[in-house]
Amino acid sequence: MKKAKIFAGITLLSGVALTLAACGNSNRAGDESKTAAKFSSAVPTKPAKNGGTVKVAVETDTPFTGIFNDELATSATDTEVAQYGAESLFATDDTYKFTNKGAATIDVDQKAKTVTINIKKGVKWSDGKQVNAKDYEYAYEIIANKATKSQRYTSSLAELVGLKEYHEGKSNTISGIEMPDGENGRKIVLHFKTMKPGMNQSGNGYIWETAAPYHYLKDVKFADLMSSDKIRKKPLYFGAYKLAKVVRGQSVTWVPNKYYWRGTPKIKKIVASVISPNSVAQSIKSKKFDVTQVINSQWQNVKNTKGVNFIATIPLSYSYLGFKVGKWDAAKNENVMDKNAKMNNKALRQAIAYGMNVNQVAKRYSFGLSFRVPTLIPQQFGDYFDKNIKGYTYNIKKGNEILDKAGFKKKGTYRVQPNGKPLTIRLAAMTGNSTQEPVVQNYIQQWKKMGLNVKLTGGRLIEFNSFYDKVQHDDPSVDMFMGAWSLSSEPSPQDLYGKHAPMNYSRFATPENTKLLDEIDSQKSFNNNYRVNAFHKWQKYMFDQAYVVPVSNSYQITAVNKNLTGYSLKPSKSMGNGFPNWYWVSLAK
Repeated sequence: MKKAKIFAGITLLSGVALTLAACGNSNRAGDESKTAAKFSSAVPTKPAKNGGTVKVAVETDTPFTGIFNDELATSATDTEVAQYGAESLFATDDTYKFTNKGAATIDVDQKAKTVTINIKKGVKWSDGKQVNAKDYEYAYEIIANKATKSQRYTSSLAELVGLKEYHEGKSNTISGIEMPDGENGRKIVLHFKTMKPGMNQSGNGYIWETAAPYHYLKDVKFADLMSSDKIRKKPLYFGAYKLAKVVRGQSVTWVPNKYYWRGTPKIKKIVASVISPNSVAQSIKSKKFDVTQVINSQWQNVKNTKGVNFIATIPLSYSYLGFKVGKWDAAKNENVMDKNAKMNNKALRQAIAYGMNVNQVAKRYSFGLSFRVPTLIPQQFGDYFDKNIKGYTYNIKKGNEILDKAGFKKKGTYRVQPNGKPLTIRLAAMTGNSTQEPVVQNYIQQWKKMGLNVKLTGGRLIEFNSFYDKVQHDDPSVDMFMGAWSLSSEPSPQDLYGKHAPMNYSRFATPENTKLLDEIDSQKSFNNNYRVNAFHKWQKYMFDQAYVVPVSNSYQITAVNKNLTGYSLKPSKSMGNGFPNWYWVSLAK
Protein backbone atom coordinates (compact mmCIF):
# COMPACT_ATOMS: atom_id res chain seq x y z
CA MET A 1 0.00 0.00 0.00
CA LYS A 2 2.94 2.07 0.58
CA LYS A 3 4.42 3.36 -2.56
CA ALA A 4 1.03 4.56 -3.59
CA LYS A 5 3.00 7.03 -5.60
CA ILE A 6 0.03 9.31 -6.10
CA PHE A 7 -0.09 10.32 -2.57
CA ALA A 8 1.36 8.20 0.13
CA GLY A 9 4.55 7.35 -1.63
CA ILE A 10 6.71 9.77 -3.41
CA THR A 11 4.97 13.08 -3.16
CA LEU A 12 6.45 16.51 -2.82
CA LEU A 13 6.55 18.05 0.60
CA SER A 14 4.56 21.24 0.53
CA GLY A 15 3.63 24.17 2.73
CA VAL A 16 5.01 24.22 6.23
CA ALA A 17 6.65 20.82 5.98
CA LEU A 18 8.63 21.81 2.95
CA THR A 19 9.81 25.16 4.17
CA LEU A 20 10.80 23.73 7.52
CA ALA A 21 12.72 21.01 5.77
CA ALA A 22 14.30 23.48 3.40
CA CYS A 23 15.14 25.91 6.16
CA GLY A 24 16.46 23.69 8.80
CA ASN A 25 19.47 21.68 9.66
CA SER A 26 21.53 20.91 12.64
CA ASN A 27 24.64 19.02 13.34
CA ARG A 28 23.94 15.30 13.70
CA ALA A 29 26.27 15.11 16.64
CA GLY A 30 25.32 18.44 18.18
CA ASP A 31 21.87 19.98 18.19
CA GLU A 32 20.13 16.91 16.88
CA SER A 33 21.27 14.66 19.71
CA LYS A 34 20.30 17.34 22.23
CA THR A 35 16.89 17.69 20.61
CA ALA A 36 16.47 13.93 20.37
CA ALA A 37 17.15 13.64 24.09
CA LYS A 38 14.10 15.84 24.74
CA PHE A 39 11.76 13.57 22.83
CA SER A 40 10.58 10.00 22.96
CA SER A 41 8.51 8.38 20.21
CA ALA A 42 6.02 7.14 22.83
CA VAL A 43 4.34 8.53 25.96
CA PRO A 44 5.31 7.09 29.39
CA THR A 45 3.50 3.87 30.29
CA LYS A 46 0.90 4.12 33.06
CA PRO A 47 -1.82 1.75 34.35
CA ALA A 48 -4.73 1.88 31.89
CA LYS A 49 -8.44 2.23 32.58
CA ASN A 50 -11.55 1.44 30.55
CA GLY A 51 -13.82 4.15 29.17
CA GLY A 52 -13.59 7.89 28.61
CA THR A 53 -13.59 10.18 25.57
CA VAL A 54 -10.46 11.28 23.70
CA LYS A 55 -10.42 14.40 21.49
CA VAL A 56 -7.99 14.66 18.57
CA ALA A 57 -7.17 17.75 16.44
CA VAL A 58 -7.19 17.45 12.63
CA GLU A 59 -5.16 20.41 11.35
CA THR A 60 -6.36 21.64 7.97
CA ASP A 61 -7.73 24.86 6.49
CA THR A 62 -10.11 22.93 4.19
CA PRO A 63 -12.83 20.36 5.00
CA PHE A 64 -11.77 16.70 4.67
CA THR A 65 -13.22 14.69 1.74
CA GLY A 66 -14.30 11.73 3.84
CA ILE A 67 -13.54 8.78 1.53
CA PHE A 68 -13.33 5.91 4.05
CA ASN A 69 -11.63 3.32 1.86
CA ASP A 70 -7.89 2.75 1.39
CA GLU A 71 -8.25 1.81 -2.27
CA LEU A 72 -10.00 5.08 -3.19
CA ALA A 73 -8.68 7.70 -0.73
CA THR A 74 -5.72 9.85 -1.81
CA SER A 75 -5.83 12.77 0.65
CA ALA A 76 -3.56 12.89 3.70
CA THR A 77 -6.43 14.24 5.79
CA ASP A 78 -8.74 11.36 4.83
CA THR A 79 -6.01 8.94 5.92
CA GLU A 80 -5.70 10.86 9.18
CA VAL A 81 -9.40 10.79 10.07
CA ALA A 82 -9.62 7.06 9.18
CA GLN A 83 -6.62 6.03 11.32
CA TYR A 84 -8.77 4.63 14.16
CA GLY A 85 -10.22 1.82 12.04
CA ALA A 86 -8.00 1.55 8.93
CA GLU A 87 -5.50 -1.10 9.93
CA SER A 88 -2.97 -2.72 7.60
CA LEU A 89 -3.13 -6.52 7.22
CA PHE A 90 0.58 -6.75 7.98
CA ALA A 91 2.62 -5.68 10.99
CA THR A 92 6.24 -4.48 10.67
CA ASP A 93 9.29 -4.06 12.86
CA ASP A 94 10.70 -0.59 13.50
CA THR A 95 12.56 -0.58 10.16
CA TYR A 96 9.32 -1.37 8.23
CA LYS A 97 10.15 -5.04 7.53
CA PHE A 98 7.11 -7.33 7.55
CA THR A 99 6.58 -9.48 10.63
CA ASN A 100 3.86 -12.06 11.23
CA LYS A 101 2.40 -10.23 14.22
CA GLY A 102 -0.38 -8.50 12.29
CA ALA A 103 -3.85 -9.51 11.10
CA ALA A 104 -2.25 -11.67 8.38
CA THR A 105 1.05 -13.48 7.82
CA ILE A 106 3.06 -12.98 4.64
CA ASP A 107 5.62 -15.25 2.99
CA VAL A 108 7.67 -14.18 -0.05
CA ASP A 109 8.99 -17.06 -2.22
CA GLN A 110 11.57 -15.74 -4.66
CA LYS A 111 11.98 -18.97 -6.66
CA ALA A 112 8.28 -19.67 -7.08
CA LYS A 113 7.58 -15.95 -7.76
CA THR A 114 4.76 -16.05 -5.23
CA VAL A 115 3.65 -14.24 -2.10
CA THR A 116 1.45 -16.29 0.24
CA ILE A 117 -0.87 -14.46 2.64
CA ASN A 118 -2.81 -16.10 5.46
CA ILE A 119 -5.45 -13.98 7.19
CA LYS A 120 -5.69 -14.98 10.85
CA LYS A 121 -8.83 -16.62 12.16
CA GLY A 122 -10.84 -14.13 14.22
CA VAL A 123 -9.84 -11.07 12.17
CA LYS A 124 -13.32 -9.64 11.65
CA TRP A 125 -14.99 -6.67 10.04
CA SER A 126 -16.81 -4.36 12.45
CA ASP A 127 -20.08 -6.16 11.56
CA GLY A 128 -18.64 -9.43 12.87
CA LYS A 129 -17.85 -11.17 9.55
CA GLN A 130 -14.44 -12.90 9.15
CA VAL A 131 -12.06 -11.15 6.72
CA ASN A 132 -11.50 -13.62 3.86
CA ALA A 133 -9.56 -14.21 0.63
CA LYS A 134 -12.23 -12.56 -1.54
CA ASP A 135 -11.98 -9.35 0.56
CA TYR A 136 -8.28 -9.19 -0.34
CA GLU A 137 -8.91 -9.86 -4.04
CA TYR A 138 -11.73 -7.31 -4.04
CA ALA A 139 -9.32 -4.57 -2.90
CA TYR A 140 -7.28 -5.21 -6.08
CA GLU A 141 -10.47 -5.12 -8.16
CA ILE A 142 -11.42 -1.72 -6.73
CA ILE A 143 -7.96 -0.35 -7.55
CA ALA A 144 -7.69 -1.85 -11.04
CA ASN A 145 -11.26 -1.42 -12.31
CA LYS A 146 -11.30 1.84 -14.28
CA ALA A 147 -14.94 2.51 -13.29
CA THR A 148 -13.96 3.25 -9.68
CA LYS A 149 -11.58 6.06 -10.78
CA SER A 150 -9.09 4.90 -8.13
CA GLN A 151 -5.74 6.71 -8.38
CA ARG A 152 -3.91 3.81 -6.75
CA TYR A 153 -3.27 1.71 -9.87
CA THR A 154 0.48 1.72 -10.71
CA SER A 155 2.93 -0.13 -12.95
CA SER A 156 4.43 -1.62 -9.76
CA LEU A 157 1.10 -3.20 -8.72
CA ALA A 158 0.75 -4.41 -12.31
CA GLU A 159 3.71 -6.75 -11.71
CA LEU A 160 0.96 -9.01 -10.34
CA VAL A 161 0.06 -11.51 -13.08
CA GLY A 162 -3.22 -10.61 -14.77
CA LEU A 163 -3.78 -7.23 -13.09
CA LYS A 164 -2.98 -5.28 -16.27
CA GLU A 165 -5.41 -7.43 -18.31
CA TYR A 166 -8.15 -6.85 -15.71
CA HIS A 167 -7.40 -3.10 -15.69
CA GLU A 168 -7.70 -2.95 -19.49
CA GLY A 169 -11.00 -4.85 -19.48
CA LYS A 170 -9.51 -7.88 -21.27
CA SER A 171 -10.33 -10.19 -18.38
CA ASN A 172 -13.12 -10.35 -15.77
CA THR A 173 -10.82 -11.84 -13.14
CA ILE A 174 -7.26 -11.29 -11.93
CA SER A 175 -5.47 -14.49 -12.92
CA GLY A 176 -2.52 -13.94 -10.55
CA ILE A 177 -4.67 -14.10 -7.41
CA GLU A 178 -5.16 -17.71 -6.30
CA MET A 179 -7.52 -18.66 -3.44
CA PRO A 180 -6.66 -22.32 -2.60
CA ASP A 181 -9.49 -22.65 -0.05
CA GLY A 182 -12.01 -20.66 -2.08
CA GLU A 183 -13.32 -17.12 -1.68
CA ASN A 184 -14.39 -17.75 1.91
CA GLY A 185 -11.01 -19.22 2.84
CA ARG A 186 -8.27 -17.22 4.51
CA LYS A 187 -5.35 -18.09 2.21
CA ILE A 188 -4.26 -16.11 -0.86
CA VAL A 189 -1.35 -16.86 -3.20
CA LEU A 190 -0.18 -13.94 -5.39
CA HIS A 191 1.73 -14.78 -8.58
CA PHE A 192 4.20 -12.16 -9.86
CA LYS A 193 5.95 -11.60 -13.20
CA THR A 194 9.19 -10.67 -11.44
CA MET A 195 10.22 -10.66 -7.79
CA LYS A 196 11.81 -7.66 -6.10
CA PRO A 197 13.99 -7.67 -2.95
CA GLY A 198 11.91 -4.85 -1.45
CA MET A 199 8.90 -7.18 -1.25
CA ASN A 200 9.77 -8.04 2.35
CA GLN A 201 9.33 -4.38 3.25
CA SER A 202 6.07 -2.54 3.89
CA GLY A 203 5.30 0.10 1.29
CA ASN A 204 7.11 -1.71 -1.50
CA GLY A 205 4.41 -0.78 -4.02
CA TYR A 206 4.08 -4.31 -5.41
CA ILE A 207 1.87 -5.86 -2.71
CA TRP A 208 -1.40 -4.25 -1.56
CA GLU A 209 -1.54 -4.19 2.24
CA THR A 210 -5.21 -4.08 3.17
CA ALA A 211 -8.61 -5.58 2.28
CA ALA A 212 -12.12 -4.33 1.41
CA PRO A 213 -15.41 -5.89 2.68
CA TYR A 214 -16.76 -7.68 -0.41
CA HIS A 215 -19.91 -8.99 1.32
CA TYR A 216 -20.83 -5.40 2.26
CA LEU A 217 -19.88 -3.54 -0.93
CA LYS A 218 -20.59 -6.11 -3.68
CA ASP A 219 -24.05 -4.69 -4.39
CA VAL A 220 -22.61 -1.23 -5.13
CA LYS A 221 -21.52 -0.68 -8.74
CA PHE A 222 -17.82 0.15 -9.12
CA ALA A 223 -18.71 3.52 -10.63
CA ASP A 224 -20.83 4.39 -7.56
CA LEU A 225 -18.42 3.19 -4.87
CA MET A 226 -16.64 6.46 -4.16
CA SER A 227 -19.86 8.39 -3.54
CA SER A 228 -21.78 5.61 -1.78
CA ASP A 229 -22.94 5.89 1.84
CA LYS A 230 -21.20 2.58 2.52
CA ILE A 231 -17.89 4.38 1.88
CA ARG A 232 -18.76 7.93 3.01
CA LYS A 233 -20.98 7.38 6.08
CA LYS A 234 -21.02 3.78 7.25
CA PRO A 235 -17.76 2.07 6.26
CA LEU A 236 -16.58 -1.26 7.68
CA TYR A 237 -13.03 -1.69 8.99
CA PHE A 238 -11.26 -4.54 10.80
CA GLY A 239 -9.23 -2.15 12.98
CA ALA A 240 -9.73 -1.34 16.68
CA TYR A 241 -12.54 1.21 16.25
CA LYS A 242 -15.61 1.59 14.04
CA LEU A 243 -17.07 4.80 12.65
CA ALA A 244 -20.15 5.92 14.61
CA LYS A 245 -20.76 9.40 13.19
CA VAL A 246 -19.50 11.77 10.48
CA VAL A 247 -20.13 15.51 10.42
CA ARG A 248 -19.23 16.02 6.78
CA GLY A 249 -15.79 17.55 6.33
CA GLN A 250 -15.60 18.59 10.00
CA SER A 251 -15.48 15.73 12.49
CA VAL A 252 -15.64 11.95 13.00
CA THR A 253 -16.68 9.94 16.07
CA TRP A 254 -15.28 6.43 16.58
CA VAL A 255 -16.38 3.74 19.07
CA PRO A 256 -14.83 0.33 19.87
CA ASN A 257 -15.05 -2.47 17.29
CA LYS A 258 -16.24 -5.24 19.62
CA TYR A 259 -15.06 -7.85 17.08
CA TYR A 260 -11.46 -6.51 16.95
CA TRP A 261 -9.08 -9.46 16.69
CA ARG A 262 -6.68 -8.35 19.41
CA GLY A 263 -9.47 -7.74 21.93
CA THR A 264 -11.84 -4.90 22.78
CA PRO A 265 -10.08 -1.50 22.89
CA LYS A 266 -10.39 0.56 26.08
CA ILE A 267 -11.47 4.08 25.03
CA LYS A 268 -15.26 4.50 24.86
CA LYS A 269 -15.27 7.29 22.25
CA ILE A 270 -12.73 9.10 20.03
CA VAL A 271 -13.75 12.41 18.43
CA ALA A 272 -11.44 13.89 15.76
CA SER A 273 -12.31 17.46 14.71
CA VAL A 274 -10.95 19.90 12.15
CA ILE A 275 -9.00 22.89 13.48
CA SER A 276 -7.32 25.73 11.55
CA PRO A 277 -3.50 25.59 11.62
CA ASN A 278 -3.57 29.21 12.91
CA SER A 279 -5.32 28.04 16.09
CA VAL A 280 -2.97 25.18 16.93
CA ALA A 281 -0.69 26.88 19.48
CA GLN A 282 -3.61 28.32 21.42
CA SER A 283 -5.48 25.01 21.43
CA ILE A 284 -2.41 23.19 22.81
CA LYS A 285 -2.05 25.74 25.62
CA SER A 286 -5.77 25.64 26.45
CA LYS A 287 -5.81 21.78 26.25
CA LYS A 288 -8.77 21.83 23.89
CA PHE A 289 -7.64 18.46 22.49
CA ASP A 290 -5.89 15.40 23.94
CA VAL A 291 -3.73 14.91 20.81
CA THR A 292 -2.46 17.80 18.64
CA GLN A 293 0.33 18.01 16.04
CA VAL A 294 2.76 20.83 16.84
CA ILE A 295 3.58 23.28 14.04
CA ASN A 296 7.37 23.61 14.38
CA SER A 297 7.50 27.37 13.82
CA GLN A 298 5.21 27.69 16.90
CA TRP A 299 7.34 25.41 19.09
CA GLN A 300 8.77 28.23 21.22
CA ASN A 301 5.23 29.33 21.95
CA VAL A 302 4.03 25.93 23.23
CA LYS A 303 7.07 24.04 24.54
CA ASN A 304 6.49 24.95 28.20
CA THR A 305 2.84 23.84 28.24
CA LYS A 306 2.08 21.86 31.40
CA GLY A 307 0.05 18.67 31.43
CA VAL A 308 1.19 17.36 28.03
CA ASN A 309 3.85 14.94 26.81
CA PHE A 310 5.64 16.09 23.67
CA ILE A 311 6.59 13.05 21.61
CA ALA A 312 8.27 13.14 18.23
CA THR A 313 9.13 11.14 15.18
CA ILE A 314 11.42 11.86 12.25
CA PRO A 315 9.33 11.56 9.06
CA LEU A 316 10.69 9.70 6.03
CA SER A 317 11.56 12.85 4.13
CA TYR A 318 14.35 15.32 3.39
CA SER A 319 15.00 18.54 1.55
CA TYR A 320 17.75 18.67 -1.06
CA LEU A 321 19.69 20.83 -3.54
CA GLY A 322 19.51 19.51 -7.11
CA PHE A 323 21.66 20.52 -10.10
CA LYS A 324 20.23 20.56 -13.64
CA VAL A 325 22.49 18.54 -15.94
CA GLY A 326 20.11 17.48 -18.71
CA LYS A 327 16.52 17.22 -19.95
CA TRP A 328 13.59 14.80 -19.87
CA ASP A 329 12.99 13.13 -23.24
CA ALA A 330 9.25 12.32 -23.29
CA ALA A 331 9.48 10.34 -26.53
CA LYS A 332 12.07 7.98 -25.07
CA ASN A 333 10.64 8.22 -21.54
CA GLU A 334 14.09 8.85 -20.09
CA ASN A 335 16.48 11.45 -18.67
CA VAL A 336 19.13 12.60 -21.14
CA MET A 337 22.28 14.33 -19.87
CA ASP A 338 23.91 17.34 -21.54
CA LYS A 339 27.68 17.16 -21.23
CA ASN A 340 27.86 20.94 -21.83
CA ALA A 341 25.36 21.84 -19.08
CA LYS A 342 26.69 24.61 -16.82
CA MET A 343 26.28 22.46 -13.69
CA ASN A 344 27.78 19.33 -15.28
CA ASN A 345 31.04 19.95 -13.42
CA LYS A 346 31.61 17.85 -10.32
CA ALA A 347 34.00 20.32 -8.69
CA LEU A 348 31.49 23.16 -9.01
CA ARG A 349 28.71 21.04 -7.47
CA GLN A 350 30.90 19.86 -4.59
CA ALA A 351 32.09 23.40 -3.80
CA ILE A 352 28.49 24.68 -3.72
CA ALA A 353 27.59 21.86 -1.30
CA TYR A 354 30.49 22.80 1.02
CA GLY A 355 29.20 26.39 1.00
CA MET A 356 25.94 25.57 2.84
CA ASN A 357 26.02 26.43 6.56
CA VAL A 358 23.13 24.07 7.27
CA ASN A 359 23.86 23.58 10.99
CA GLN A 360 23.90 27.34 11.69
CA VAL A 361 20.61 27.77 9.82
CA ALA A 362 19.00 25.03 11.92
CA LYS A 363 20.16 26.62 15.15
CA ARG A 364 18.93 30.06 14.23
CA TYR A 365 15.64 29.33 12.48
CA SER A 366 14.30 25.98 13.67
CA PHE A 367 15.11 25.81 17.39
CA GLY A 368 17.12 22.62 16.83
CA LEU A 369 14.06 20.86 15.39
CA SER A 370 15.79 20.47 12.02
CA PHE A 371 19.08 18.75 11.30
CA ARG A 372 21.50 18.18 8.45
CA VAL A 373 21.05 14.96 6.47
CA PRO A 374 24.32 13.35 5.25
CA THR A 375 23.05 10.94 2.56
CA LEU A 376 20.05 10.32 0.28
CA ILE A 377 19.05 7.20 2.28
CA PRO A 378 17.68 8.34 5.67
CA GLN A 379 18.92 6.88 8.96
CA GLN A 380 15.49 5.31 9.65
CA PHE A 381 16.33 2.66 7.05
CA GLY A 382 18.74 1.02 9.47
CA ASP A 383 21.59 -0.90 7.84
CA TYR A 384 20.77 0.53 4.40
CA PHE A 385 21.88 3.96 5.68
CA ASP A 386 25.67 4.35 5.33
CA LYS A 387 26.77 5.87 8.64
CA ASN A 388 30.31 6.36 7.34
CA ILE A 389 29.24 9.10 4.93
CA LYS A 390 29.48 12.41 6.75
CA GLY A 391 27.99 14.47 3.94
CA TYR A 392 28.94 18.01 2.93
CA THR A 393 29.66 19.91 6.12
CA TYR A 394 30.13 23.69 5.93
CA ASN A 395 33.69 24.37 4.73
CA ILE A 396 34.32 27.55 2.68
CA LYS A 397 38.09 26.91 2.64
CA LYS A 398 37.66 23.46 1.09
CA GLY A 399 35.13 24.85 -1.41
CA ASN A 400 37.62 27.52 -2.51
CA GLU A 401 40.41 24.95 -2.90
CA ILE A 402 38.21 22.71 -5.09
CA LEU A 403 37.23 25.66 -7.32
CA ASP A 404 40.86 26.88 -7.65
CA LYS A 405 42.05 23.41 -8.61
CA ALA A 406 39.23 23.00 -11.19
CA GLY A 407 40.19 26.27 -12.96
CA PHE A 408 37.33 28.54 -11.77
CA LYS A 409 39.52 31.65 -11.48
CA LYS A 410 38.51 34.84 -9.69
CA LYS A 411 38.06 38.00 -11.74
CA GLY A 412 37.13 40.72 -9.28
CA THR A 413 34.38 39.65 -6.87
CA TYR A 414 33.30 36.56 -8.77
CA ARG A 415 34.85 33.53 -10.42
CA VAL A 416 34.68 32.77 -14.14
CA GLN A 417 34.27 29.41 -15.85
CA PRO A 418 37.42 27.42 -16.79
CA ASN A 419 36.86 28.67 -20.38
CA GLY A 420 37.08 32.26 -19.13
CA LYS A 421 33.38 33.08 -19.62
CA PRO A 422 31.41 34.71 -16.78
CA LEU A 423 29.61 32.35 -14.39
CA THR A 424 26.10 33.18 -13.14
CA ILE A 425 24.18 30.38 -11.39
CA ARG A 426 20.38 30.67 -11.20
CA LEU A 427 18.78 29.13 -8.16
CA ALA A 428 15.07 28.21 -8.01
CA ALA A 429 13.64 28.16 -4.48
CA MET A 430 10.04 28.29 -3.38
CA THR A 431 8.08 30.59 -1.13
CA GLY A 432 7.27 29.41 2.36
CA ASN A 433 7.02 30.69 5.90
CA SER A 434 8.60 33.91 7.16
CA THR A 435 12.07 32.37 7.54
CA GLN A 436 12.35 31.05 3.99
CA GLU A 437 13.63 34.27 2.38
CA PRO A 438 16.39 34.96 4.95
CA VAL A 439 17.53 31.33 4.83
CA VAL A 440 17.89 31.32 1.03
CA GLN A 441 19.59 34.74 1.03
CA ASN A 442 22.00 33.42 3.66
CA TYR A 443 23.07 30.55 1.35
CA ILE A 444 23.54 33.01 -1.53
CA GLN A 445 25.85 35.06 0.75
CA GLN A 446 27.89 31.95 1.70
CA TRP A 447 28.39 31.11 -1.99
CA LYS A 448 29.47 34.70 -2.64
CA LYS A 449 32.26 34.19 -0.07
CA MET A 450 33.62 31.55 -2.49
CA GLY A 451 33.30 33.95 -5.42
CA LEU A 452 30.19 32.29 -6.86
CA ASN A 453 27.54 34.57 -8.37
CA VAL A 454 24.22 32.93 -7.46
CA LYS A 455 20.97 34.72 -8.35
CA LEU A 456 17.36 33.69 -7.74
CA THR A 457 15.49 32.48 -10.84
CA GLY A 458 13.12 35.32 -11.73
CA GLY A 459 14.71 37.48 -9.02
CA ARG A 460 12.55 36.12 -6.17
CA LEU A 461 11.19 33.02 -4.46
CA ILE A 462 8.65 31.11 -6.56
CA GLU A 463 5.16 29.89 -5.56
CA PHE A 464 5.01 26.09 -5.01
CA ASN A 465 3.07 25.13 -8.19
CA SER A 466 5.07 27.47 -10.46
CA PHE A 467 8.32 26.19 -8.92
CA TYR A 468 7.57 22.56 -9.76
CA ASP A 469 6.27 23.56 -13.18
CA LYS A 470 9.70 25.07 -13.96
CA VAL A 471 11.64 22.20 -12.40
CA GLN A 472 9.58 19.43 -14.04
CA HIS A 473 9.73 21.05 -17.48
CA ASP A 474 13.48 21.78 -17.32
CA ASP A 475 13.03 25.53 -17.64
CA PRO A 476 16.33 27.01 -18.93
CA SER A 477 16.18 29.69 -16.19
CA VAL A 478 16.95 27.01 -13.55
CA ASP A 479 20.55 25.85 -12.97
CA MET A 480 19.96 24.48 -9.48
CA PHE A 481 16.93 24.16 -7.22
CA MET A 482 15.88 23.46 -3.62
CA GLY A 483 13.26 20.71 -3.41
CA ALA A 484 12.03 18.10 -0.93
CA TRP A 485 10.80 14.51 -0.95
CA SER A 486 8.39 12.55 1.17
CA LEU A 487 9.56 8.94 0.91
CA SER A 488 8.08 5.49 0.85
CA SER A 489 8.90 2.99 3.61
CA GLU A 490 10.75 0.77 1.09
CA PRO A 491 14.03 2.57 0.44
CA SER A 492 14.81 1.75 -3.22
CA PRO A 493 15.66 5.13 -4.87
CA GLN A 494 14.87 3.91 -8.42
CA ASP A 495 11.63 5.95 -8.73
CA LEU A 496 13.41 9.15 -7.68
CA TYR A 497 16.84 8.91 -9.30
CA GLY A 498 16.62 6.31 -12.09
CA LYS A 499 17.23 6.91 -15.80
CA HIS A 500 13.51 6.41 -16.54
CA ALA A 501 12.22 8.30 -13.49
CA PRO A 502 10.34 11.51 -14.44
CA MET A 503 10.92 12.69 -10.85
CA ASN A 504 14.70 12.60 -11.35
CA TYR A 505 14.57 16.37 -11.80
CA SER A 506 18.35 16.83 -11.99
CA ARG A 507 18.19 14.68 -15.14
CA PHE A 508 21.47 12.92 -14.35
CA ALA A 509 21.54 9.46 -15.91
CA THR A 510 25.05 8.06 -15.91
CA PRO A 511 25.67 4.39 -16.80
CA GLU A 512 27.25 3.96 -13.35
CA ASN A 513 24.15 5.29 -11.57
CA THR A 514 21.90 2.96 -13.59
CA LYS A 515 24.14 0.00 -12.76
CA LEU A 516 24.17 0.79 -9.02
CA LEU A 517 20.39 1.32 -8.83
CA ASP A 518 19.73 -1.92 -10.74
CA GLU A 519 21.94 -3.78 -8.25
CA ILE A 520 19.79 -2.52 -5.34
CA ASP A 521 16.67 -4.06 -6.93
CA SER A 522 18.37 -7.11 -8.47
CA GLN A 523 17.74 -10.79 -7.74
CA LYS A 524 21.10 -10.92 -5.93
CA SER A 525 19.74 -8.33 -3.50
CA PHE A 526 17.37 -10.92 -2.05
CA ASN A 527 20.48 -11.57 0.03
CA ASN A 528 20.15 -8.71 2.52
CA ASN A 529 23.92 -8.31 3.06
CA TYR A 530 24.33 -7.90 -0.70
CA ARG A 531 21.54 -5.31 -0.77
CA VAL A 532 23.01 -3.37 2.18
CA ASN A 533 26.33 -3.26 0.33
CA ALA A 534 24.56 -2.13 -2.90
CA PHE A 535 22.84 0.72 -1.01
CA HIS A 536 26.19 1.81 0.50
CA LYS A 537 27.91 1.81 -2.91
CA TRP A 538 25.14 3.99 -4.38
CA GLN A 539 25.29 6.46 -1.47
CA LYS A 540 29.09 6.79 -1.83
CA TYR A 541 28.70 7.39 -5.56
CA MET A 542 25.99 10.03 -5.05
CA PHE A 543 28.02 11.75 -2.33
CA ASP A 544 31.04 11.93 -4.63
CA GLN A 545 29.13 13.07 -7.75
CA ALA A 546 26.83 15.53 -5.90
CA TYR A 547 24.16 15.67 -8.60
CA VAL A 548 21.69 15.88 -5.71
CA VAL A 549 22.86 17.01 -2.27
CA PRO A 550 20.68 16.13 0.75
CA VAL A 551 20.13 19.12 3.03
CA SER A 552 17.90 18.58 6.04
CA ASN A 553 14.92 17.01 7.77
CA SER A 554 12.78 18.07 10.75
CA TYR A 555 11.16 16.48 13.78
CA GLN A 556 7.39 16.00 13.70
CA ILE A 557 6.12 16.71 17.21
CA THR A 558 2.82 15.70 18.78
CA ALA A 559 1.39 17.14 22.02
CA VAL A 560 -0.34 14.32 23.96
CA ASN A 561 -2.37 14.85 27.13
CA LYS A 562 -0.55 13.38 30.17
CA ASN A 563 -3.73 11.41 30.95
CA LEU A 564 -3.13 9.18 27.90
CA THR A 565 -1.02 6.02 27.95
CA GLY A 566 0.02 3.59 25.19
CA TYR A 567 0.38 6.27 22.50
CA SER A 568 3.41 5.31 20.36
CA LEU A 569 4.67 6.41 16.93
CA LYS A 570 7.09 3.47 16.52
CA PRO A 571 6.36 1.61 13.25
CA SER A 572 5.97 -1.67 15.17
CA LYS A 573 3.20 -0.13 17.27
CA SER A 574 1.44 1.63 14.42
CA MET A 575 -1.32 0.62 12.02
CA GLY A 576 0.95 0.63 8.99
CA ASN A 577 -0.06 4.19 8.12
CA GLY A 578 2.21 6.33 10.29
CA PHE A 579 -0.35 6.71 13.07
CA PRO A 580 -0.49 4.84 16.39
CA ASN A 581 -2.55 1.67 16.67
CA TRP A 582 -5.32 3.01 18.89
CA TYR A 583 -5.90 -0.43 20.37
CA TRP A 584 -2.88 0.21 22.61
CA VAL A 585 -4.00 3.74 23.59
CA SER A 586 -6.16 4.42 26.65
CA LEU A 587 -6.78 6.89 29.45
CA ALA A 588 -4.63 6.34 32.53
CA LYS A 589 -6.03 5.40 35.93
